[in-house]
Amino acid sequence: MPETAGPPRIGVLTSGGDAPGMNPAVRAVVRSALQAGAEVFAIREGWQGAVEGGDDIVALDWDDVSGIMHRGGTVIGTARCQEFRDRGGRRRAALNLVRHGIDRLAVIGGDGSLTGADLLRQEWPELLAELVAAGEIDEDMARAHRNLMIAGLVGSIDNDMVGTDMTIGTDSALHRIIDAVDAISSTAASHQRTFIVEVMGRECGYLALTGAVAGGAAYTFIPEAPPADGWQQHMCELIQRGREAGRRDSVIIVAEGARDRSGRPITSADVRQALKDNLGQDARITILGHVQRGGTPSAYDRWMSSLLGVSATEDLLAADSTSVPSVLGIHRNAVIRTPLIEAVQQTRAIASMVAAHDFEGAVAARGVGFSRMVATFNALAEAEPRVSPAEAGKRIGIIHAGGLAPGMNTAVWAAVRLGIDAGHRMLGIQGGFPGFVKGHVLEFDWGDVEGWTALGGAELGTRRTVPAPEELYGIARTIEDSRLDGLLVIGGLNAYEAVQLMYEERRRYSAFDIPIVALPASIDNNLPDWKMAIGADTALNVAVESLDRLKQSAAASRRCFVVETMGRTCGFLAMLSGLAAGAERVYTHEEGITVSMLEEDVRQMTAAFEQGRRFYLAVRSEEAAQYYTTDFLARLFEAEGGDLFDVRALILGHVQQGGNPTAFDRLVATRLAASGIEELDRQFAAGVSEHVFAAESDDEGYLMKSFKEFNDLIDFEARRPKDQWWLALREVARKVNTRSFADQPLGTAPGELAAAQARGEKAGQRRVRGKFVG
Repeated sequence: MPETAGPPRIGVLTSGGDAPGMNPAVRAVVRSALQAGAEVFAIREGWQGAVEGGDDIVALDWDDVSGIMHRGGTVIGTARCQEFRDRGGRRRAALNLVRHGIDRLAVIGGDGSLTGADLLRQEWPELLAELVAAGEIDEDMARAHRNLMIAGLVGSIDNDMVGTDMTIGTDSALHRIIDAVDAISSTAASHQRTFIVEVMGRECGYLALTGAVAGGAAYTFIPEAPPADGWQQHMCELIQRGREAGRRDSVIIVAEGARDRSGRPITSADVRQALKDNLGQDARITILGHVQRGGTPSAYDRWMSSLLGVSATEDLLAADSTSVPSVLGIHRNAVIRTPLIEAVQQTRAIASMVAAHDFEGAVAARGVGFSRMVATFNALAEAEPRVSPAEAGKRIGIIHAGGLAPGMNTAVWAAVRLGIDAGHRMLGIQGGFPGFVKGHVLEFDWGDVEGWTALGGAELGTRRTVPAPEELYGIARTIEDSRLDGLLVIGGLNAYEAVQLMYEERRRYSAFDIPIVALPASIDNNLPDWKMAIGADTALNVAVESLDRLKQSAAASRRCFVVETMGRTCGFLAMLSGLAAGAERVYTHEEGITVSMLEEDVRQMTAAFEQGRRFYLAVRSEEAAQYYTTDFLARLFEAEGGDLFDVRALILGHVQQGGNPTAFDRLVATRLAASGIEELDRQFAAGVSEHVFAAESDDEGYLMKSFKEFNDLIDFEARRPKDQWWLALREVARKVNTRSFADQPLGTAPGELAAAQARGEKAGQRRVRGKFVG
């Protein structure tokens, strides 16, 4: 294809190992570029396609990336290309790219793929000069594309790249690991057996470590923190103490790159032999292998990858010759950018630290969150207290309040074991604040919470009740009778309001003058200064899975679905499930619903079906508008659709509160519980009694904010925070899920003309089941 003047052209490729979430990233790059008037080309089979050229570089339009959000792997293919490692191969890649007019690349892959992209960028001017000298391109073509602009997105299940909290695919891989560990744990408990599970990760122990925490494993081996000499005996003693404390199953997770301190590999077979020699156990080995790479992307890997893809397009269209290529990553659910070479060098430096036996440096280089997780796991796995307090341990109560959130049990499990490890006595208050009033308190032993890690629901019980003024005396009496020195309150907005009330009534009830820490747990995700409350990710995945199934059910008909999610007046679940499932329209309380909105939606919906669309999805938050209910919207669309399409309404309801917590929610719950115990210990040591709630800091740690600040952070009329981070994702959803079918039919947008021309179509023609129409 000869290079022609016109809109900027972006190439998108996936390279190296595949990872769930690559397809949403590709989709986001393509659609956001088309929305901006650019032309987009898929480079099939990674760098191999760039080297080969021809049919491996193809123009894409809006519909070319329809229906791929839920698919694992990468629909444009990936391969490891030996030829690209040589300058001759990169010269051929430059020729093929410039002949297509491509001088902007969105590269989705690991550190090797990104390093190759930067090398091509550095050599680009010289390569073009060589091509001109050889007569393969002319000077005008070289002049028009004198620089190559690059945006890197890290697609790797290993989560081994510096500069991002999570790489594309990591969360989905954790889903696979936790599903397997949960299944193995049930059969292991039945037989009181030990299982050894080997996970991927190459030289990074993230999957093994977080899988061990989220799966409630008894022991883990990771490359960054190898065990001390004599690990065989230490491991067996730890497992034996756990069995004596009430554990029926023992799961040991081994990272594929695990080594001892001398650098010798530790294999699953080595671990099995140690168990046999020291405990006489015949352990079973399960190597998960490539099942961790496959399968449907999680909700997180969909919306996060979409955000990164849109940001990559924006960076590429704004780039010039002075722009430094960056790796786009995620920190606290916002996009961050790290110079590409810096990110690669820092990532590879960790492997060098491990090889040089600088294990403390390797753990620190993974980040504060990683090092804290190592310490947390070591405390959770130990059945006997490792800490002897200077004075007698404190008595700490744990209570749930507010709506049910998956992960509440995980938080209790972690708090109980971490509290016991710190030398405290842990007590549970049953039935929320009504149970607190009645004095329903029990004391936990280490083994009492065995198996709670993966358990949905709330074993302590929870109620939405905020105590009435006349009930405060009963709560104060229970605190005194139970001799509570501190309190962990795990729940939603009602839980926070209850703590706020206790804070305000401390002058009247001296029993309330104890350290109290509130931890966020709510599927509504409507709590201040916290991005993802316990339970929100699980509810989101339930909603997205349901929407995926709806799409399949409508495959054989022309149908619009209007789906209602929970969330009350907070639109988090509706917006993110809509973004992750590819919904064309999302209705939230934050934006409201008007007659003019609905009139435009009907116009677009009708035009979409007239142009061959078979499915249209609208997601509505349960309290988006008082009068425009889900049933009303469905009947309106049905009336306007006539014989063109039919409409169905679905209210997801309380299924969103059910299910076992996702790995993400288990890790959040564990981190929060650890932070809560640390805060109580801080207050005990300082001799203060503060009422605080968990808040996120700019780094990887957590802050605790006083309830003095609570009222200033909440919109009490709407019952949600004044500042909601996810509102910024509305623009992402608009760019990747919504287009104007009525004003710009498929195939007529500026960026889609190249794709149409490449297929021999005329402007405005559409393909329906492989045939041109229009």
